[in-house]
Amino acid sequence: MSNDELRLRFNANQPNQTITGEKSIMSEDKIRQIAFYGKGGIGKSTTSQNTLAAMAEMGQRILIVGCDPKADSTRLMLHSKAQTTVLHLAAERGAVEDIELEEVMLTGFRNVRCVESGGPEPGVGCAGRGIITAINFLEENGAYQDLDFVSYDVLGDVVCGGFAMPIREGKAQEIYIVTSGEMMAMYAANNIARGVLKYAHSGGVRLGGLICNSRNTDREIELIETLAARLNTKMIHYVPRDNIVQHAELRRMTVNEYAPDSNQSNEYRTLAKKIINNNDLAIPTPIEMEELEELLIEFGILESEENAAKLIATQDAVKK
Repeated sequence: MSNDELRLRFNANQPNQTITGEKSIMSEDKIRQIAFYGKGGIGKSTTSQNTLAAMAEMGQRILIVGCDPKADSTRLMLHSKAQTTVLHLAAERGAVEDIELEEVMLTGFRNVRCVESGGPEPGVGCAGRGIITAINFLEENGAYQDLDFVSYDVLGDVVCGGFAMPIREGKAQEIYIVTSGEMMAMYAANNIARGVLKYAHSGGVRLGGLICNSRNTDREIELIETLAARLNTKMIHYVPRDNIVQHAELRRMTVNEYAPDSNQSNEYRTLAKKIINNNDLAIPTPIEMEELEELLIEFGILESEENAAKLIATQDAVKK
């Protein structure tokens, strides 16, 4: 068996190991490879699918590669809970070579192609290893032909090197961070920017901007614009909070399909246009934790140590 064949072998219970990348097999250099990152629960998959549906409406040919072991990155496109993943079939059959592309690549709403990489059993193996195995399989079997965009939807932030794999291996070139005016979402955004910076010079990855998926916090737009400036990027769009998104999700649909004439659908169209026309890609300048805390204190999100001490003292006095 050749080295290439060995590399594509996958056992779902195999322990973590270092992965060495190979040159990407692309049929067209013009394909833009983007990735959506963000804190867990921030609405990253929902935001990405709604935005990609709007991009497809504008004539863009799109492939979504879900990089979350939950395999929920394409459900709004396919109107289903989850599709069969590359790694699930590979584990069943013993080798990626035994899978046919059409078994794992389905066509969803507005002809968006959908693939889920999947992952190992919980508690064992490395999801990052699975992600890169799946991506290489797709490239080598012609999945990246006749496309304008490939979009990677990646779990959480990049504290785990495995989930940084689309960046590390030079696949994703434009990173969009979904965040909000909440403290932990901003903390994750800064961490992701740090991960992008680590590979910016060696792999050419760049930060495309912050997407503020609103939580209706105080001074949210101003706060995220300030954070974006500190990170040497921009808030590419502010997505207002609207219950119509949840109504569409309950029906496993994007807003573009469920309520195409709604204001929220137009918000996603605006974001889609901004991404399509985005040439303002930057090497991020992540900030230190102290600076992030100072920013949060400035905007009233976090209490200063002095004020926090006074508050605790007051509470203690009341208890006595």
